[in-house]
Amino acid sequence: MSEKKARLNLADNQEAIELPVLEGTIGPDVVDVRKLVAKGVFTFDPGFMSTASTESAITYIDGGAGMLLHRGYPIDQLAEHSDHLETCYLLLNGELPTDEQKAAFVEDIKAEIAVSDSSAAVLDGFPADSHPMAVMVSLLGTLAAEFHESTNIEDEADRYKAAIRVIAKIPTLSAMTYKHSVGEAYVKPEPGLSYAENFLHMMYGTAGEAPKVNPVLAKAMDVIFLLHADHEQNASTSTVRLAGSTGANPYACIASGISALWGPAHGGANEAVLTMLNEIGDESRIEEFIAKAKDKNDPFRLMGFGHRVYKNFDPRSRVMRKICDEVLADLGVENDPLFKIARRLEKIALEDQYFIDRKLYPNVDFYSGIILKAIGIPTSMFTVIFALGRTPGWIAHWNEMLSNPYKIGRPRQLYTGSVKRDYPA
Repeated sequence: MSEKKARLNLADNQEAIELPVLEGTIGPDVVDVRKLVAKGVFTFDPGFMSTASTESAITYIDGGAGMLLHRGYPIDQLAEHSDHLETCYLLLNGELPTDEQKAAFVEDIKAEIAVSDSSAAVLDGFPADSHPMAVMVSLLGTLAAEFHESTNIEDEADRYKAAIRVIAKIPTLSAMTYKHSVGEAYVKPEPGLSYAENFLHMMYGTAGEAPKVNPVLAKAMDVIFLLHADHEQNASTSTVRLAGSTGANPYACIASGISALWGPAHGGANEAVLTMLNEIGDESRIEEFIAKAKDKNDPFRLMGFGHRVYKNFDPRSRVMRKICDEVLADLGVENDPLFKIARRLEKIALEDQYFIDRKLYPNVDFYSGIILKAIGIPTSMFTVIFALGRTPGWIAHWNEMLSNPYKIGRPRQLYTGSVKRDYPA
């Protein structure tokens, strides 16, 4: 432990409070403020922008350097050399698997990919035009009900089984949600297909027919899942941890993460990109909208450029850009009007000094939105795809928390309401 101390002086007539300074393996030091409550003082940090809510060994982000590490491995190296399920194993177990461990993990996932008839029965009760994220929250609730009695969260083996189960079933439930929305029969998973291939087969295949999956699109989906697998203590991951700190059922915890991700400020960025492209409508109007984006008095903003966390560049975007090129070329849609607008915006953002100075580079959501649109996935399903990819991170953080000593989450507040007063006689 570090010998560093921070000294907090509350008032001239009070003794200063010494607070330990903790050091991680990399990243900023952290002032340990846990003893402040005994002094009758809290810290005030709306949005928790300067507060470490937990200790974790899963993911590290350095926004200034454009760095994203999973268990120490850079995201671009994982995207190039690994695949989604191997990355899932890494997030859960802390190390990359051997060939034997990888094969066993894949088989464990395949053994749990099917869902029970109760999930289909719940899904059938929803109107076809229901929002897919609302449906997904309910479907995770069916898993919570189905496996409530058989899941002992204090047992390591049970927690791992729950992790396998939710990673395996989330693409099946996602595809079923889509099929329900378009009034088509559900398609069962095929044991001979990979994780991403199975998802596309269940999305676009026909019940009873042999799978026909485009390998380029399957690779693209796998990379999308991998690049979204975890992103440290974001809003939805923190929600999963907070729910998990109560001892809640793991599937209910994942449902809470889906609910948090549903918010447009968190999970709706790639959908916003498509909305923006449709608003621009034609290449002839690009300069008009660029001018609007540069006008500080105009509310219009270019979506998919810059990032709240990454102040330099989003390390996932370079990988996604390459995949985007491959998908558009394979489908022969490079000249689609919407994608031509996107390409023109990308060129401007990478060359125009206004965007360069402000580091408003295309981010992962810009490219993933274009890819999903090209594949034919409706924008209403974009956040479901995000949730599918993020589930391994959620469940890994849940498992990490329960594997170590933890306390129920209980944020404090700065109270500004009325002082005590008597009810009028």
